[in-house]
Amino acid sequence: MDKIYLSADSLNVGYSNKTLIKDINFHVKKGEILSLIGPNGSGKSTILKSITKQLETIAGTVYIEGKEFSKISNKNLAKKMAVVLTDKITPEIMTCREVVSIGRYPYTGYFGKLSEKDSIIVDEAIKMVNADEIADKDFNNTSDGQKQRIMLARAICQQPEIIILDEPTSYLDIKFKIELLEILKKMSREKNITIIMSLHEVDLASKISDKIMFVKGDVISKFGSPEDICTTTNINNLYNLNNGTFNINFGSVELSGVKENPKVFILSGNGKGIPIFRYLQKQGIAFYTGLLYENDVDYQLASDLSSEVFSIPAFEDVSTDKLIACKNAILKCDKLINPSIEIKKHNTFQKELIDFAVQNNIIIENWS
Repeated sequence: MDKIYLSADSLNVGYSNKTLIKDINFHVKKGEILSLIGPNGSGKSTILKSITKQLETIAGTVYIEGKEFSKISNKNLAKKMAVVLTDKITPEIMTCREVVSIGRYPYTGYFGKLSEKDSIIVDEAIKMVNADEIADKDFNNTSDGQKQRIMLARAICQQPEIIILDEPTSYLDIKFKIELLEILKKMSREKNITIIMSLHEVDLASKISDKIMFVKGDVISKFGSPEDICTTTNINNLYNLNNGTFNINFGSVELSGVKENPKVFILSGNGKGIPIFRYLQKQGIAFYTGLLYENDVDYQLASDLSSEVFSIPAFEDVSTDKLIACKNAILKCDKLINPSIEIKKHNTFQKELIDFAVQNNIIIENWS
């Protein structure tokens, strides 16, 4: 069984000897990814700066392989740990390649001259973050997203055992966010590098991380695996989502649906209802929907956006009472929307609902 590689024991962090977050306890194994998530201003950056010795800790201890961080020299720590924080650097006149080369300085001699091996490592780091096209460009004349990639390359060429990143996906478009996180995942799995970072994208954090830390208020509210702690309820509570909800199954934030006085009934199933749910939500139109099996993809979103979703447990037969409830809801509506659902043996009840609407002069609106 893998041993704990990096850990914190009863850590208190803050500024000017004033504690902002107390009793921080976490542990990660070598090669694991830990992501800190939480509202802006919750203290994620403060924790990272304390772990990297940029801020003095107020109480408690950080350990690496059982040794206290405070007892590791800065030079040795620079070989073991690379840091990419949000603080922007503004070198006088340096190319991107020269900025990346700074990552090799812990390994160079007194004059900081790079060897042929160092230069190869620098080139490999630049290639890894797909920055070849800007390698010889003035660092100050690059975009924020390009700067972020160069700073990651600088960290990579240190060949560290740990990389600490503060909001590494900031300023990046979705393509480069995914690329950057794939790079980090590859480094953790193939090179056994431990990654600790703060992220705003809750959905991406839950997909890439081995461990998640919830930072809120003056405490760490939760720490554990994404599977255990990243529930819809926990995420909603972490961010105080009152006018919407985080749907863990879709990895998406959903705006509040209209719940009062629905006049539309949507037949749904097999993903057919989702675009209609979103369209009506944007139009501020309340709706009923069903009849859905609870393992259907439509059910997950319907639970967030509909006034009421009529459902049955997966693989169970439809009861007479459930069909009557759907029909009573249809009678309250002005129209029934049919998203061209294919009727088969398992959902003949949908045809029954359509026929019922026709018999009661409810408008049928077909969506394709």
